[in-house]
Amino acid sequence: MNINTKKVTTSASPQPIFPAEKWPTALPEDLGVDSTRLEQAMEYLAHASQAEGAEEALVIRRGRVIWQGPAVDRLHPVWSVSKVFTSTVLGILVDQGKCSLDTRLCEYAPFLAEQYPTITFRHTVTMTSGYRGVGDVVGGTGSKTPFTPGEPLYPPGTKYGYNNDGMHIMAYTLTRIAAEPLKEVFARHIAAPIGMQSWEWRDFGVMDGILQNGGTNNLGKGISVTASDMARLAYLYLNKGNWNGRQLLSRSWIEQATSVQVPVEMPAIPYKSSDGAIGSGVYGFCWWVNGVTPEGKRLWPHAPAGTCCAQGACNNFCFIVPEWELILIRFGQVKVPSFDGKAVYDRVLGMIGEALV
Repeated sequence: MNINTKKVTTSASPQPIFPAEKWPTALPEDLGVDSTRLEQAMEYLAHASQAEGAEEALVIRRGRVIWQGPAVDRLHPVWSVSKVFTSTVLGILVDQGKCSLDTRLCEYAPFLAEQYPTITFRHTVTMTSGYRGVGDVVGGTGSKTPFTPGEPLYPPGTKYGYNNDGMHIMAYTLTRIAAEPLKEVFARHIAAPIGMQSWEWRDFGVMDGILQNGGTNNLGKGISVTASDMARLAYLYLNKGNWNGRQLLSRSWIEQATSVQVPVEMPAIPYKSSDGAIGSGVYGFCWWVNGVTPEGKRLWPHAPAGTCCAQGACNNFCFIVPEWELILIRFGQVKVPSFDGKAVYDRVLGMIGEALV
């Protein structure tokens, strides 16, 4: 629903601001957005999303909510959106000099040395590792034993293959480097400074003396977060790692994470016999980016080139559009039958672009 005039903040400045305990709100027109066209875009998204509609959707521009559904504070798992939390922790540790993108995982996880001696964080965070846990029958979809290495899918860095076990083994290795749970690293360096309060990071229990958080929501070990709190992490990325004057993640890391890191010419293997997760030319560090696909088209043709997205099953999407200083989030818990996320969100973003005045 569009924001009611009674909720408009006292500041009418169009300059970006940072939220305190709650996100400030404003009329779309105060931020240069036509409210009628914005409403049409969100109505289309609600209809396309079927049962849950846009209950957990919100649009933020320059730090102010200009549209939100009634359930943006609903807490639940967000599936593969979890991956950007893990990649963010990698960014923290890289910024601290504790590892690099080219650190080999076997340096901290010796049991990988025999079958995966050359896998690096660059490989795992870009889904080019070829890692497979024992029991992963369909390559990349994940197993019940992600920490037990199986036969490699392909040599590291030679192909793209969306990979859940690879995220868990990355999380394990990051935990060894941090010497504490990933949840604690994220909470101290990111969540607390930006005011995230409604989020959880599930775990496998204690492994080798440290609580082991999952690298993604495969096996139910990932992130639960509200749309409102996810918007804070998105806003940190939108502001290049800076939160109200405090640099929490390096600008360099943010720019790498949200730009193309998988060459368009790199071969890709399908995920669950589908081409819906092919990242050649459009994948960063666990963020989908608006690069050019092998077919020669942008992932979202009606959105600016700088657009990036964290996405997960059950229609969980978090878009950042730097050129528009805008965030679009839609979360949910129910799988939408025959849902073409690329097409739906390309249209929604195009409609929002037409609403900018």
